Amino acid sequence: MLLLQEVKNMISFDAEHMAVHFPADRRVRLWIRPSILIGAGTVLAAFVFAAWIEVAVGGLPYIPPVPQIDPNNFAGPHGFPWWVRYCHFFNLLFVTMLIRSGLSILADHARLYFNDDCTPDSEWIRFTPLRVPRDRIWTAKDDSRYLSPLIGTPGYRHTVGVARVWHFINVHGFIVCGVCFVAMLFSTEQWQRLVPDSPAVVLQAWNYWVHYATFHLPPEPNGFYGYNPLQQIAYFTVVFIFGPLAILTGIAMSPAVANHFSWYAKLFGGRQSARSVHFLTMLGFLAFIVVHVTLVVMTGFARNMNHIVLGTNDEGRLGIVLGSVGIGLVVLCWIAAHYLSWYRPRALQHALKVITYHMQLLTLNRLAPEKNYTDKDISPYFWPNGQMPVRDDWKRLAEGGFCDFKLKVGGLVENPVELSLADLRKLGESEHIAMHHCIQG
Repeated sequence: MLLLQEVKNMISFDAEHMAVHFPADRRVRLWIRPSILIGAGTVLAAFVFAAWIEVAVGGLPYIPPVPQIDPNNFAGPHGFPWWVRYCHFFNLLFVTMLIRSGLSILADHARLYFNDDCTPDSEWIRFTPLRVPRDRIWTAKDDSRYLSPLIGTPGYRHTVGVARVWHFINVHGFIVCGVCFVAMLFSTEQWQRLVPDSPAVVLQAWNYWVHYATFHLPPEPNGFYGYNPLQQIAYFTVVFIFGPLAILTGIAMSPAVANHFSWYAKLFGGRQSARSVHFLTMLGFLAFIVVHVTLVVMTGFARNMNHIVLGTNDEGRLGIVLGSVGIGLVVLCWIAAHYLSWYRPRALQHALKVITYHMQLLTLNRLAPEKNYTDKDISPYFWPNGQMPVRDDWKRLAEGGFCDFKLKVGGLVENPVELSLADLRKLGESEHIAMHHCIQG
């Protein structure tokens, strides 16, 4: 509340903008389609149930004790080189900024679909308690949700443009960081840490899962020298599946790509399905972060922090201190991003242009629209953007059936005219079916 009041005091709003940025209805509620919730819960419960059945029938699966390691005679990759440690820090920064800005983007249309129609009540998940009313015009802005800046970047409602700027700026850092990491990974022996080299790893990972699922902590290897099989599969999934999938689904949501290469979006079930997969990938990153941090704390916090911060294998406190400073810098970046969003939005747009403009000239800007739509492609429901007019002159026109409406055509034309609706109808009709790309597509 203090942060909210501080922003109100710093920024002057008129009544209309105050209603937009500080709406009366700020509620966020999670609703998931029951069939999907039951399906996902059933799969998870099946894995946990199978683990308990195995323990009840045959006892805990055998996991060999962790051998004592002689650092002077250890063969294989060990330690965390400087490039691993730096990529770890910058990846934390970029991923958290992408998640925070992505949540702000999602809040402007807090519904996800596995169809491209975006018809109300066809969503599989929504973050609003509101169902779309059918007795009046309901716009995308009416449907958007309030999101605190403590959660999203920049937070608040209707800041989707600035949120997209942050998302696109940070995705470049995320990609560069990932490319550098993978390049260094395969130019050294470090790839052996993350890439399983035998199908037996799957069985070994299951044995570890049985221990965790039944609340038995298995013997943990020293992460300085290697990971257990379940950890290895988790790291492999995050680096080589979640990362590329997030990038590929992000590309599928591009209007230019979806129109010029319609087959590409169909690889993910359509543009809205790609948006849903993009969201699920974000949940995967979040789940990994929570489990990863929990295990780091539980399996020797000081030693683990020294591993990834200093590259040493001891139990000193310096790694914790410097790691805390690094986390503090990430949080400061969140705060700075919020400040820049409110006070320097134009500078942010220029920064994005510097980063992306020349690349867009060589890629997306060269894609001419090719997709032609037919009547069967028309969605049964259209989400209008903006808000309904509140001006008095609009209300007077509406009361009179817009009989007094005039379209003024002036400026650099030879014959300036004013056309009524009747005049416009006399000009004839021409139809064109197009895709309306907005927040929800």
